[in-house]
Amino acid sequence: MARVTVERTVRCTPEEFLALVMDAERYAQIDDKLGRIDWVRRDGDITQFKFRSRLPGLPGPAPKVVSRMRLTPGERVDIEYAPPPHNRLVRRLSTFAASFVCEPAEDGTKVTRSIEIGFPPALRWLTEPLLRRALRPDVEREIDGAKELLERTRRKGQ
Repeated sequence: MARVTVERTVRCTPEEFLALVMDAERYAQIDDKLGRIDWVRRDGDITQFKFRSRLPGLPGPAPKVVSRMRLTPGERVDIEYAPPPHNRLVRRLSTFAASFVCEPAEDGTKVTRSIEIGFPPALRWLTEPLLRRALRPDVEREIDGAKELLERTRRKGQ
């Protein structure tokens, strides 16, 4: 299993950060792991979206995935594969769980971004070492991009 946790303090409210995450099309502008988005469906605090995934360090495009994001307002977003009938192929090839946890901080919001990706034994020996090397820098770029976008937007709005 490849696991990464990255923390940053972002000058925004938890609600502003989580709203960015829940806007899959906007978030895809800063997250290289999200390729072209085919569709987005939002129902209250649940957002599902279908996209072409890209796993850092692994060659070629990964299969299309339907992700499910669940918002706990003001606190967190949890992400996983959407339930069946979606993701039949990708569930055979991998496991996935991710989250964004936001806590008020002195200078804004402390954001903790976590991702866990696992593979079955037949693929693990090849994929996980490559992913472990590339995932942390990718997630750091992602969170730094979110921080820059939100702080720039906030400065313009002041």
